[in-house]
Amino acid sequence: MPKMKTKSSVKKRFKVTASGKLKAGVACKRHGLIKRPQKMKRSSRGTFVLFDGDERLVKTFMPYAR
Repeated sequence: MPKMKTKSSVKKRFKVTASGKLKAGVACKRHGLIKRPQKMKRSSRGTFVLFDGDERLVKTFMPYAR
């Protein structure tokens, strides 16, 4: 049986924590920041943990990240 492949886009965008949850960067931080409120830019720093429904969807593309 051949190995299953991990989706390259998922590999670049998500990290698995020690407890098995997925971390991701916050969206809307690439361009057009001049028109976004300062509060939104501050709260979007760093990473966040995905919700359960999104996590299940993303983990289908990561067969070995359990």
